[in-house]
Amino acid sequence: MLLNQCPHNLDLFQWIFGMPSSVRAFCHFGRYHDIEVEDDVTAYLEYSDGMTAIFAASTGEAPGTNRLEVAAEQGKVVIENDQFFFTRNEVPMSEFSRTEPGRFSVPAIWDIRIPIESHGPQHNGILANFVAAILDQAPLIAPAREGIFSLELANSFLLSSLENRSIQLPLDGAYSNSI
Repeated sequence: MLLNQCPHNLDLFQWIFGMPSSVRAFCHFGRYHDIEVEDDVTAYLEYSDGMTAIFAASTGEAPGTNRLEVAAEQGKVVIENDQFFFTRNEVPMSEFSRTEPGRFSVPAIWDIRIPIESHGPQHNGILANFVAAILDQAPLIAPAREGIFSLELANSFLLSSLENRSIQLPLDGAYSNSI
């Protein structure tokens, strides 16, 4: 699933957030389908700056979802079902947490809906850019060398599951070749 259904999700994930310093993943093999590869993945990612993230993917959900949710200092962004929502905190969360005496209270917020007018050119745009790079030396939108990052994420998820431990990134290529 990680290399068949999710490579674009992994590409976008690392493009937006960068590469983590470590991952702990749980991949289930043949959980929903009679296959020998992962069809359900949950991964916890840690970054050197203290940021954490969760990546979840499954082929066993119906109707399923494709959602990006980012919670941060100033609020939360949710992109799902062609909708872009920004819930903005009136007070930064760290300041609110330090100054608010209530344990489970939340800062005042306001919701902002940002229209998504199109999906852009998607694959056709990438292919047109590739042709322009060959014919006119246009800079590539998605250089091939960028693909190694999503592959490294997928491999680190699988290795973490197989060895039942957290994996430090970047992966050691010599170690990975020996298993």
